[in-house]
Amino acid sequence: MFYHIKELQYNAKPERPDPVYAKKLQEILGGQFGEISVMMQYLFQGFNCRAEQKYRDMLLDIGTEEIAHVEMIAQLLDGAPAKEQEEAAKDPLVEAVLGGQNPQHLIVSGLGATPTDSVGYPWNSRYIISSGNLLADFRANLNAESQGRLQVVRLYEQTNDPGVKDMLSFLIARDTMHQNQWMAAIEELEQMQKPIVPSTFPQDLEKQEVSYSFMNFSKGEESKEGRWAKGESFDGQGNFEYISNPEAMGQIPSLNPSPNYIHGTPMPGQLPPGTNDAHYKQNMNNDGPVQ
Repeated sequence: MFYHIKELQYNAKPERPDPVYAKKLQEILGGQFGEISVMMQYLFQGFNCRAEQKYRDMLLDIGTEEIAHVEMIAQLLDGAPAKEQEEAAKDPLVEAVLGGQNPQHLIVSGLGATPTDSVGYPWNSRYIISSGNLLADFRANLNAESQGRLQVVRLYEQTNDPGVKDMLSFLIARDTMHQNQWMAAIEELEQMQKPIVPSTFPQDLEKQEVSYSFMNFSKGEESKEGRWAKGESFDGQGNFEYISNPEAMGQIPSLNPSPNYIHGTPMPGQLPPGTNDAHYKQNMNNDGPVQ
């Protein structure tokens, strides 16, 4: 079960309202890499965790903290209208559009935060990753925290409000911790198993001739200078090689003609739609192709 403590984890109070900036804040609330995404991602990874208890506990610790961050950012959206109430009441919809504010703050949520991004797109559960493989999930978590910290830093640079900057500096610091946390957890898991996910699949079943080959599929060979093109592979199971002109290893694709009831482009020898095709009639009824 969850407990709600009334005090915020950290103070979240802007010194002055800013409707345009409030719209930007929606991105780190309900965007792809916002607080709602990491909250749901960590909680579901924790709920579904079948590994050691310490990983489940850690995931639920950080997932619960992210619930607090959602509430903190929602507090920053309080007082979004930039003018006095009576001035905005003249025509709040026009004021919102011309001022760059999200009109839904006035129309739908009554000046409250919404689970949407900065352009009003609803938060989507497809943003979250919970695969059941902790190494794969923790790498996704590291990416989420990296993207999230990047966006918060960019927002920090776009405001002069001391109260907002103070709270964002707290979130930036927590994202620093969370990136370090996932890197530590990834390193621990990699020491327990192979770094390639999944580590349980027998490598002799893959096409090992190309397991460590970097293939140059563009003009120029600047990519040849990268760590990924030479030396020992990071899993310790092979050596990188650089292939300048990779050869095709497959066949020339040739699709079979579609049946007449699909009404595609007729191939030579195939009767065009509308002709007296007995087979076509046998495979159609009033509702479409006969199953």
